[in-house]
Amino acid sequence: MPTGWLPGAFFFVLAYFAIFDPATYPSNMKKVLIFILLTLIPFLTNAQDSIDHRINSFFEPFTQAISDIIFYSIYIGGAKIPLIVVWLILAAFFFTFYFRFINITLLKHAIDVVRGKFDNPNDKGEVSHFQALTAALSGTVGLGNIAGVAVAVSKGGPGATFWMILAGFLGMTTKFAECTLGVKYRNVNPDGTVSGGPMYFLQKSFANKGMAWVGKTLAVFFAIMTVGGSIGGGNMFQGNQAAQQLILITGGADSFISNKAFIGFAMAILVGLVIIGGIKSIARVTEKIVPFMCGIYCLAALVIIFYFYERIPGVFQVIFSEAFSENALYGGFLGVMIMGFTRSAFSNEAGVGSASIAHSAVKTNEPVSEGVVSLLEPFIDTIIVCTLTALVTIITGEYLNPTTSGIAQTSAAFGQVFRWFPIILSIAVVLFALSTMISWSYYGLKAWTYLFGEGNLQDKSYKIMFCFFIVVGAAMELDAVIGFSDAMIFAMSLANIIGLYFLASELRSDLNSYQERIRNGSIKKYR
Repeated sequence: MPTGWLPGAFFFVLAYFAIFDPATYPSNMKKVLIFILLTLIPFLTNAQDSIDHRINSFFEPFTQAISDIIFYSIYIGGAKIPLIVVWLILAAFFFTFYFRFINITLLKHAIDVVRGKFDNPNDKGEVSHFQALTAALSGTVGLGNIAGVAVAVSKGGPGATFWMILAGFLGMTTKFAECTLGVKYRNVNPDGTVSGGPMYFLQKSFANKGMAWVGKTLAVFFAIMTVGGSIGGGNMFQGNQAAQQLILITGGADSFISNKAFIGFAMAILVGLVIIGGIKSIARVTEKIVPFMCGIYCLAALVIIFYFYERIPGVFQVIFSEAFSENALYGGFLGVMIMGFTRSAFSNEAGVGSASIAHSAVKTNEPVSEGVVSLLEPFIDTIIVCTLTALVTIITGEYLNPTTSGIAQTSAAFGQVFRWFPIILSIAVVLFALSTMISWSYYGLKAWTYLFGEGNLQDKSYKIMFCFFIVVGAAMELDAVIGFSDAMIFAMSLANIIGLYFLASELRSDLNSYQERIRNGSIKKYR
């Protein structure tokens, strides 16, 4: 089967929706989406191996070069240190001290805001504080919390857990900065919809200082990286891993759903039906699925931990002792620290700027209030979920098993108590993957419309492209493309953090004003 059908099918989809009657959108779009995706499955199934090889071969030299640049590393004392991680962690340290540890002092206030105590029903926006938080969380709480943490503990030892928690704590303030600015510089469209994120605050803030070309360049760079990241790491990789888990828990090679293309088609339909309705539809789904998936995963992890309750003191002892150990097995003190910092940075994406896009849609006239809410995101993602994964792999001793890695290692750790526990883990993995795809579709869409303008054509073309690549990603092994996508996601932080430093004094002034108005009652409670 020739591979030329792929671009042809894709552009056929775009052409169809370009002439599709906007008056019937989005109701008929759901039917057409199902029809088009269904017609693509035979092609994906028959050409899968050939397409995998050709796409990887074509992209690999280019993507490897880009990845080498973004993830360029230096060696200090034998420890490999990715400079992009240093870039993210330095920003987290800076903003934590610059904002005087608001990740501690405003944590209770953040919970009050999420609970709706300060919600003014007349404020502009599309979603509540809680919905914005869950939408952003669904984009970060994912496979990295399960597979990535297991890899970090295996390679960095139990001590990596300590540094991962510290980095998550520091990253809370970076998240505050980018989400506050996302709301402050957002666009509220005539129809009430909102477009926000780093591309908007970069363009507007630099223009206000007479450096419009700098802001526009950074904004366009950020938007392009976001679109690429949304298709790869936020879409194809998630679909691929979810498909593998579904096949694994239903019998492996003998599974009745062993065809990945059909699984990808089903996921594309599910995601498509959600994202067609925009951020309001996404938020309605994530406000239910995020608490549920985090709840079942955390509960299962706690069962494992307390099953081995007699080992708990020893686990914490080894975490703290090895955090500062010079154990050469894990690369010494610096190697352990970098492994923990890297896992945290890759998990909560504080400094990347993606979550700012979701938080920008919140109903509020107080940008700082949403920045305060976003403090909870790294706290939940890293300090709670990632830590529980680490504790499970350590307390069961599975991190010492050289025959398992990633999801397989976490699954084996869960299976030590009850043989059916890996099924719960697999359900969590699938939910994590679906929710990540849903949120990243919104991030990519807002970057897409920033580049090409708001409108029905732009909206439809991106959504159908996103759903199309869910099927492609589930059906194929695209190592080169996924590596490139990861590089694009972290390249977003280059532009985003430059903007955060540029606006740091403005942010602190806004924060001080907000805190003073909270103290004197100018900002009212509504509950």
